[in-house]
Amino acid sequence: MARLRIAIAHDGDTPAGGGRSRGSRKTDVQEIAHVLKRAGHHVTRVTVDGTRRSLQRLSRLKADLVFNLVETFGSDDTKEPHVAAYYDLVGLRYTGSGPRGLALAMDKGLAKKVLTFHGVPSPRFATVWRGRLDWAHDVQFPVIVKPVREDGSIGIGFSALVGSIKELMERIDELHADFDHPVLIEEYVEGREIYVGVIGNARAEAFPLVELDLSHLPAGTPRIAGIEVKWQEGSRAYRGSRFRHPEDLGPATVTEIQQVAVTAFQALQLRDYARFDFRITEDKKIFLIEANPNPYLHSGAEFIKGARASGRSHPQTILEILEHALTRYGFSH
Repeated sequence: MARLRIAIAHDGDTPAGGGRSRGSRKTDVQEIAHVLKRAGHHVTRVTVDGTRRSLQRLSRLKADLVFNLVETFGSDDTKEPHVAAYYDLVGLRYTGSGPRGLALAMDKGLAKKVLTFHGVPSPRFATVWRGRLDWAHDVQFPVIVKPVREDGSIGIGFSALVGSIKELMERIDELHADFDHPVLIEEYVEGREIYVGVIGNARAEAFPLVELDLSHLPAGTPRIAGIEVKWQEGSRAYRGSRFRHPEDLGPATVTEIQQVAVTAFQALQLRDYARFDFRITEDKKIFLIEANPNPYLHSGAEFIKGARASGRSHPQTILEILEHALTRYGFSH
């Protein structure tokens, strides 16, 4: 590969959002910069911090490709698609999904409607905004109640699981006050937490499965990967969580999950790479819970754990994402 000018766009060095859980002192930005430099590319870093000045820096950027790690704009997660749209407006090539795919995946209610149309198994749900139901299945308790447009488990803790009308109304009021946008009410699926990475475009490939083992949580605690598990580093919930590659699901179930992940990747018009979160019940029914179009690419992240299980190293995976983006743009190098 020829020497390229690559700019790594990010919203800061502290991991946040989009599955950027269980971070490290050495961030994904540092690791990716190291990989790209080792491959012979000229690498710069640009911070997109929500200011007009950062947009001006992007508009003047002289780069063959932007490695896009931006998940917020001015600490607003919902503006992630706007940043990708800005790249398009100023003519920058970039890795990962475009504004359409990011917007579809980030709106959990809209994503579930699209996935339902494509036959992707997902828990029954309803969306509500200040007393008005936008969409409603015949949802049964217990349910998970979470913001429609936040990621990285923001707004999802153990209290997100509710079992009565009273708890549901209280939870909806709380989320409306905290986030001021619609709320997703989703049937809770008791089961195992499974992550599946997808890489590629026209011939997208699903990685082997990665399971987040939540068996250490105390009895009576919801088995969900909420903020306590992902962010509260001093807590038992955080410290006891372990990742593993499940070996007891059987090839048919594994293949089904991987096929569903690729279908979801294509249905939501995602690009280059993404991660999907599943629940598997005891009788091996699968449910897609969430799509993450811009997952954490740190060497210890779930996406990279799946990549390693497929035979790829962390540097190989980063360079493959780069290659998929360049090919997509028809860039000659």
